[in-house]
Amino acid sequence: MKGAQKMSVKPSAGEAALGNEKMGRLIFRMSLPTVTAQVVNLLYSMVDRIYIGHIPAVGSTALTGIGLTSPIIILITAFASFVGGGGAPLSSIALGQGDRKQAEKILSNGVTMLGILSVFLMILFYGIKEPVLYFIGASKVTFPYADDYLSIYLLGTLMVLLTVGLTPFLTAQGRSGSAMIAVLLGAAVNIVLDPVLIFLFDLGVKGAALATIFAQSCSACFVVSCLLNKKSSLRIRKKYLRPEGKILLKTAKLGVSPFVMSATESVIGLVMNNGLQQYGGDLYVGGLTVMQSVMQVVGVPVSGFQQGVAPILSYNYGAGNKKRVKEAFRYLFFIMFTYSFLLTLFSVLFPEFCASIFTDDAALIALVGRCMPIFLSGMLIFGIQRACQSAFVALGQAGISLFIALLRKVILLVPLALILPHFLGAEGIYLSEAIADATAATICGVIFLFRFRKILEKSPDRMHR
Repeated sequence: MKGAQKMSVKPSAGEAALGNEKMGRLIFRMSLPTVTAQVVNLLYSMVDRIYIGHIPAVGSTALTGIGLTSPIIILITAFASFVGGGGAPLSSIALGQGDRKQAEKILSNGVTMLGILSVFLMILFYGIKEPVLYFIGASKVTFPYADDYLSIYLLGTLMVLLTVGLTPFLTAQGRSGSAMIAVLLGAAVNIVLDPVLIFLFDLGVKGAALATIFAQSCSACFVVSCLLNKKSSLRIRKKYLRPEGKILLKTAKLGVSPFVMSATESVIGLVMNNGLQQYGGDLYVGGLTVMQSVMQVVGVPVSGFQQGVAPILSYNYGAGNKKRVKEAFRYLFFIMFTYSFLLTLFSVLFPEFCASIFTDDAALIALVGRCMPIFLSGMLIFGIQRACQSAFVALGQAGISLFIALLRKVILLVPLALILPHFLGAEGIYLSEAIADATAATICGVIFLFRFRKILEKSPDRMHR
């Protein structure tokens, strides 16, 4: 009877499409906006670095300083992934089961969590930013640029968390177009303000940081307004804002995997920047900034595609439709692997061209030209892990997702980044990324081969054969 009551709620048009629309057309419709959004989001992140890297006289130094803030910024946004990455799949599964009340409780509790986390993180990092930046690898030359950027960026912590943490809830109800608009809005604001504030008002890296928080504020306001709108099938409701232990625990249990995936990027940035400063100096730290920027070009659109396909997997898993879950995963795997392989191959073959986009420093371009083929070689097969791990998260498999997230960064990359430079110098740190990426992708693929069928067998009783 309880299940029947849940299913009595009529799904919205967007939800119905998740369960019925032809798969190829549905994936294209759902993923095009999220990929577009992520590409534009990447663009305005890259625009910051491109403009900063070409500031006369101090461009390469300023670019290195901005790169040093990345581990802290990644860690802040990881907390948004903790809420959105855990809550949105659970909301989508609940919608697939017809339980809209539960889906809205998850969303509303998520808003409360994001608000609390934003205040905590802003206060924390204002208190420790100087010693952390020096520990990451700042020098007396690069610290002022890193400090200027981060001091302003932290003022926008709430807006960053609301944007990153709540946008997945739009996609979870089939509204990937609205998610795209949220990012496009922020990107447009950032791209317009960047040159004005950096060059016209001569604010340098401070101008880039101001442009970023203004852009995130616009995106956050749009996302929140969409989720408050009476026409939204999944809404923030005041009566559900009060935290519920069971909901928070379920969200945290699933969200810990995307959190670890993001947070360990921060840890790795800290370890790698510190090691590169020790074994190579500012030039090698700047090289990592450039190479990680190229890596983002490979990874961010893939992330956007995953965001578009994940609600399809979650909804149909909740609705008990095994056939559509398998079909969606086939699309997910093929596209993510093919794209990652081809873009990485291009970057490996033409590293100096890629580096010249971000800097005109000849020494930095030469270093990237020599080291980027090593640094990115493991990414050639990394699409395997991205596809399989995305499916684990979408299907609510918290334990497996967490293990895979820890495997690549904590179990493999951190030890390698600490050990290899003793034998190979600074370039050993670059090599550690390639070894960890390739090994983790292989292990993840093997685990998926053995676990996927068993996961589907444990899904709801009404699973279609």
